[in-house]
Order: sequence, then C-alpha cells, then structure tokens
Amino acid sequence: MSRVTQRASELALDETTVTALRAALKTTADEVVQAIIDEVPPYANALSGRMGGTIRRAVRTALGNYLDVASGNAAGGDGGDAAYELGRGEVRDGRSMDALLSAYRVGARVAWRCLAAGAVSAGLPAAEVAKFAELTFAYIDELSAASAAGHADELAARGRAHERHLEHLARDLLAGASPDVLLASAQRAGWQPPDSLTAVLLPAAQARPAYRALDPSTLVLDDLPDATGVLLVPDADRSHLLRQLTDRTAVVGPARPWTRASASYARAVRVRSLSSDMRDTEDHLPELVLSADVDAFADLRARALAPLRTLPVATARRLEETLRAWLLHQGRRNEVAAALFVHPQTVRYRMSQLRELFPDLASPHRVLELTLAVGLRAS
Repeated sequence: MSRVTQRASELALDETTVTALRAALKTTADEVVQAIIDEVPPYANALSGRMGGTIRRAVRTALGNYLDVASGNAAGGDGGDAAYELGRGEVRDGRSMDALLSAYRVGARVAWRCLAAGAVSAGLPAAEVAKFAELTFAYIDELSAASAAGHADELAARGRAHERHLEHLARDLLAGASPDVLLASAQRAGWQPPDSLTAVLLPAAQARPAYRALDPSTLVLDDLPDATGVLLVPDADRSHLLRQLTDRTAVVGPARPWTRASASYARAVRVRSLSSDMRDTEDHLPELVLSADVDAFADLRARALAPLRTLPVATARRLEETLRAWLLHQGRRNEVAAALFVHPQTVRYRMSQLRELFPDLASPHRVLELTLAVGLRAS
C-alpha cells in the first residue's frame, strides 16, 4: 500500500467538505499558478497565454484527482501518470527538474492553504485536518517522484536519440555523403560543424576510452567490421593528438575539411593496411604514393631494374642498395658509403658497374624511374 493510499484510508472527509473543496478548485488552481509565476522564475513566461490556460486546467485536474483520492473514490494512479508526462514535457520545454520541484513546493504550499481554509470552513474536525495535511504532502511527494521519473526517462531517451543521430552523422561522413546530406545530418544531431576533421583508427575496445580524453564534439564509432573503431576529431592540434594517443594502437589520418572526412579515413585505412607499425599517416606519404597502384609499381620496378636481373641475386641486391643510396644522397660518395657502411672506393667500384648496366643514368627521366623503382625496398 502506498503512503498516499494509507493516508487516504485513515481520513474521513464527509460529502459536505468534499463539495465545498470542489467548488473552490478553480480559484485554488488559479492561486497555485499565480504563485508559481511569481516565485519560480523559469515559469514566468511559460504560464502565460494559451499555455497558461492548458496548465491551469492540468492543475485543476490534479487537484480534482487529489480530492477523489482524499474522499476514497480513486487510488491516485491517473495523477501519477499525468505527473510522469509532465516531467517528460519539462525536458521538451527545456526546463530542469529543479524548476519543476520548486513549482511543486510552491504549489503544495498554496494548495494546502486554500484547501485547509475550505476544509475548516466546512467544519472538518481538527484531528481530520491534520490527517488531511499529511495526505496532501504525501500526494505531492508522489507526484514529484512520478515527474522526476518522467524527466529522467525523457532525458535518457533523448540522450539515446542524440547518440543515434551522432552515429548516423559519423557513418555519413565516412561514406563520403554529399555536403547537403552531411549538413542535414549534422543539424539533426545538433552538431556544430568544425573547419576540419581528423580520422583516427584504433581497436574498437579503445575507441570510447580514447574519446573521453578528446574534444567533446569528437564523433565516435566502435562497431565497424574487424573490431575497428573510428574517431573523427574536430580541428585537432596534430602533435597534441598524437601525444594523447601514444599508448593506443592508433593510426592518425590527415586533417581534412569536415565534409571530406572520408578522405582522412581512407588514408588511415590505407596506412594500416601497409603496416601495423605506422601511426602518423603523414610520415608515410612516399609509401602511400608508391603503393597506390601495386601492379603499376611492380611493372615499373621490373622495367626500370631489368638490367640487374642478368646478375646473380646477391650481386643484384648489393647494386640495388647502392643505387638507392646514390639516388637518395644525390651522388655524394662519402655519404653513400656511410649509409651503406662500406669504403668510398667500394661505392666508386659499384657505381662503375651500375653505369655500365644503365648507360643513360644521367638522364632525368631515367633518374625519375629509378628513384621511384627503388623508393621502397622490395619486400
């Protein structure tokens, strides 16, 4: 048995008292509403005009339900349902639960003053007036609890809806949706677009923990295939972001205009496919370029390095390493020797062999082809 039901069972309101109190319901409701307007600032404008009329009727209904309970004609369930919906409505109107609880406190005080005056005038005995007071405040407590539950449930539902909208936006961004679609998706999510987004790939289990240390506007997905998580970080300070992710198995893509976040994501995916040791995609641009078309790169190597294929494998490998160092160090023999850990005379000898194999080694076009061909070590 609820506290309200118990108090109601102990109270004996005669028909004369109930009739007198019902006759004063409209006046009581008006005084309650006016007191809330005067004493609870968030309701100063909310209770005027058409909305004010709606709320006045709701207050009269609540008071009427209360009198039904007090006279033993109802269990108070309808009032609790209405209070629950009121709590939900307060979230939709942008008011906090504190404001509603203040309104309840003010309303309870004014309603009790009016009801008590009516009950005393109707001849309700003092002992019953005391029970009437206990019932009144127990009823208000029950309504407050129902409203608080409605308020909390609506906040939770809105939070889940907001999360879904943010996830939908993140998926649209990764899919490379059109700017119009992305703007509409951002508006639904209540998300303010930044200038740029940086995609971060990491294991799904690390996505949420990493997200908590980043900008609150970061978008997160942790349910992609292969247990992959993605963060889309707005206007990131790259060096700071990399430091924040030091202890994570993360690949950080380039910053891109927010509507082109899919390009940042695509580059991060590419780098991760090349090696699990790569963290900053911008440290590996040559590898990305040379691996953009794997077949074309293989064809280029085969054609450009064809003269080496006539030699024994070990000799061809040494000469290719020498050629690579010579191209990277722009022919500076001592630097080439240091890079290869050999004597400069060895470099001179090997370069003589290479010039015989590649008579046009001084040709800019040949240098370009060979630079690309030896740009990545053969796996």
